[in-house]
Amino acid sequence: MEDNNKIRIGITQGDINGVGYEVILKTFSDPTMLELCTPIIYGSPKVAAYHRKNLGVSTNFSIINTAAEAPHNKLSVVNCTDDEIKVEIAKPTAEAGKAAFEALEKAVEEYKAGLIDIIVTAPINKHTIQSENFSFPGHTEYLEEKLGEGKKALMILMKDDFRVALVTGHIPVSEIAKSITKELIMEKLIIFNHSLKQDFSIGQPRIAVLALNPHAGDDGLIGKEEEEIIIPAIKEMVEKGIQCFGPYPADGFMGSGNFVHFDGVLAMYHDQGLAPFKSIAMDQGVNYTAGLPVIRTSPAHGTAYDIAGQGLASEDSFRQAIYVAIDIFRNRRFEKGIRLNPLRKQYYEKRDDSDKLKLDTIDDEI
Repeated sequence: MEDNNKIRIGITQGDINGVGYEVILKTFSDPTMLELCTPIIYGSPKVAAYHRKNLGVSTNFSIINTAAEAPHNKLSVVNCTDDEIKVEIAKPTAEAGKAAFEALEKAVEEYKAGLIDIIVTAPINKHTIQSENFSFPGHTEYLEEKLGEGKKALMILMKDDFRVALVTGHIPVSEIAKSITKELIMEKLIIFNHSLKQDFSIGQPRIAVLALNPHAGDDGLIGKEEEEIIIPAIKEMVEKGIQCFGPYPADGFMGSGNFVHFDGVLAMYHDQGLAPFKSIAMDQGVNYTAGLPVIRTSPAHGTAYDIAGQGLASEDSFRQAIYVAIDIFRNRRFEKGIRLNPLRKQYYEKRDDSDKLKLDTIDDEI
């Protein structure tokens, strides 16, 4: 799958009326990016050319039928949609939603065929992409079903060592409290802990758990979820060897900068975690779908219709999404190599008056 150690990255075009193509083309206008990976856009060569001309960027690309044809020193575009597709900058159209889905579907198909290593998604409009084939709140849930192999996904927003994961994701606020169970928190902590180890090479991750209620419930005065659900979940996970702490009141925890002392923060719901994250790290934030066999990242921002087509969008977040995906791919490959070729652990066995050095194969818990 790889050539000259380059990783093949499948990039879905997202909403053609938003800033997706702008951040993609700006990212790969830097030729050094092509030294790191082989990028393949799933989308439309005509739409890519339209945005390139409109933005006045000089990023070149090859037109190919499949990722198997992608040259290793150039950006490529696989045509996934109707050539007559119409771009209407900053407008949410059904046509754009259909094109976004067709690109995503093709990327998933070629990932299954082993033609790409990683998927990086440009932002979609979650409303216009809905159809008989796509009835999901977003990319995370779709990829969990299509490529999850029965595993559960965990949304992580990250910038450098600041990582925020969510117990509940794209659900109405009215459903949050009744959706949070001890079992769900434990499930998310297990996935988060495993991802921090496997994907980010952190030996003993430290995870902070946020409270659901203000002031962490004030000993039951402002809600009992902390005492009845969250604290028991934390205690059971600690007993199983996962280093998790809390629950911390979200406002003080974030406002004081306490998050810098942890490898990950588990928030109870979407805006509790993502509002402070985006206020601190929006420009270079990355959305990572942890817990699945596939590695998928995306920029932390959305379609940004308000600035689409004006050349104002920053590509920093999208570039970071590429970097993070490459790092995780390499970390997973390294860990897999260790498992296939385990070190031999040394220990002394004392049966008589002499210490004898023994060698054994390291166990599966490396």
